[in-house]
Amino acid sequence: MTQRRTTVLAIANQKGGVAKTTTVASIGAALAELGHRVLLVDLDPQACLTFSLGIDPEDLELSVHHVLTKGLAPTEAIITTEDGVDLLPATIELARAEADLLTRTGREHVLRTVVEDLAEQGEDYDWILLDCPPSLGVLTVAALTAAEGVLIPLQCETLSHRGVGQLLDTVHDVRRFTNRGLAVWGVLPTLFDGRTNHARAVLDNISETYELEVIEPPIPKTIKFAEAPAAGRSILATSRSSKGARAYREVAANLSARAAS
Repeated sequence: MTQRRTTVLAIANQKGGVAKTTTVASIGAALAELGHRVLLVDLDPQACLTFSLGIDPEDLELSVHHVLTKGLAPTEAIITTEDGVDLLPATIELARAEADLLTRTGREHVLRTVVEDLAEQGEDYDWILLDCPPSLGVLTVAALTAAEGVLIPLQCETLSHRGVGQLLDTVHDVRRFTNRGLAVWGVLPTLFDGRTNHARAVLDNISETYELEVIEPPIPKTIKFAEAPAAGRSILATSRSSKGARAYREVAANLSARAAS
């Protein structure tokens, strides 16, 4: 039997409030709808992804922290969610992992090892999406080292792209030292208000300044996104036909086509 090819994609932006976690949950659910086997990895000590998929981090005995720092097999901590995706959840303990890993040899490769372990254990995921913390610390560097691509969610406001240059500097360093094959897949416009010329101007500016591809379609600003985490599901489940859900489905289809090409 041929093993599936796994696409590992890091979703990263050290600036908070750009709908990063919403993007991970929604793209993951949309890829699952397309028939892909998907694993989401919550690398944020605030555990927003874990919570938004209906799991209370305080109820968890095992999490990604134990996998990264205690040598626990990833399959021991993975949870199946109602959205059709598997989740390697986070808890507040992950805040300690950053400090624990700082003194470790090969700390940049800790997540790549997890991906390899899953393959060895016969866990054939089509997609592994890494929800990076809002910082450029050890966990983000480890995610970029494990990934073949990075997707940058970006709020379409003037100040929101000031951190893109720093993130791209980190990507450049990761390429030099730990992952030569890392590609920037592009920026995904989020919280997009198509009624304003400003939002489109910001996008054009980013595209020109950093020579980055803009992933289409932009994700619109909608109250439906705020309602979804409270229900413990992605927007694809809570508001199936909303413009936000439709946009994420289209983005997922475009990413899937890219991975297959």
